[in-house]
Amino acid sequence: MRITSTAFPDGSSIPSRFTCDSNNISPALTWTEVPEGTRSLVLLCNDPDAPGGTWHHWAVFDIPPDQRGLSENVLPQSGEKYRQATNDFGRPGYGGPCPPRGHGPHHYHFRLLSLSIEHLPVGQQATCAEVERAARQHLLGEATLVGVYTRR
Repeated sequence: MRITSTAFPDGSSIPSRFTCDSNNISPALTWTEVPEGTRSLVLLCNDPDAPGGTWHHWAVFDIPPDQRGLSENVLPQSGEKYRQATNDFGRPGYGGPCPPRGHGPHHYHFRLLSLSIEHLPVGQQATCAEVERAARQHLLGEATLVGVYTRR
């Protein structure tokens, strides 16, 4: 699998409009080469550089296997066929990069998981961490896109 964004290339800076310093909207993402037998997809965004350990910014799950991306500015209650978890900011949907000022560069891992089941067995108020734990039990494949953001 491969995941890309028109907002930033892999390993480069995330534009501020996708962060807490500006519009705080999700970037557009596309993917290809989904493994045969995939029954659903999960998209995760985590910051492993957070001072207290990994910070979960976003989890979109139960994405249909034939879907090939997410548009920019996905809202928590978008009415789409997928669901979104509660992030570590305590809100459903996307919470953009917002590292502590002066903490240096943080790396945001947008990870696409291919699963062998159609729907994750998690509750309506599932957290991003709960979605990731449940998804790992049904993993077929994974792709990662990394963006970097620093607050000055």
